[in-house]
Amino acid sequence: MNVITLALSKGRIFDETLPLLKAAGIEVLEDPETSRKLILTTNLAHVRVVLVRATDVPTYVEYGGADLGVTGKDTLIEHGGLGLYQPLDLNIAKCRMSVAVRADFDYASAVRSGSRLKVATKYTRIAREFFAQKGVHVDLIKLYGSMELAPLTGLADAIVDLVSTGSTLKANHLIEVERIMDISSRLVVNQAALKLKQHDIRAIIDAFAGAVKKD
Repeated sequence: MNVITLALSKGRIFDETLPLLKAAGIEVLEDPETSRKLILTTNLAHVRVVLVRATDVPTYVEYGGADLGVTGKDTLIEHGGLGLYQPLDLNIAKCRMSVAVRADFDYASAVRSGSRLKVATKYTRIAREFFAQKGVHVDLIKLYGSMELAPLTGLADAIVDLVSTGSTLKANHLIEVERIMDISSRLVVNQAALKLKQHDIRAIIDAFAGAVKKD
């Protein structure tokens, strides 16, 4: 029997994927928060879960390090999604991609007057396309974390980042000024694996689809 490898990242995506796996009859036997292992076994001998960084999930699936994976729409856009079959929006790990600025920064007026904005973000592709469509000139500054610091220290005028409740922005006296897109997590599949392990992978896709519909 073919071994099926599913790539997941720790945290919210992992937790919210568990009920979908359960619907497919798959139970992960170890807790990623307490286990040091990066390959987790399941109740099915031919299915295993590999734990990778969220940003690496599409790469593992594209190059065959995993047959399928669950990843955010934001990560997929930044990756480019090449060579990946994307059968399902799983409607999990929902949030939004937004532009935020310091509460005392007049964003609307800066955009209107054609000012060149300094924008800090991890999501350079999404930010570049968004501001290009608006005809706003921006200098993008790539950061990997603590995005909220950038406007507070004068590094940037604005940030483009994921927002779920908005409480982190609020705590740092930042306000959301534009919503770029809604984000949720997708199932991605390696196209070669889909042909070679069609029966097993289809069964998982169908079970996930059924569970998503019930929600």
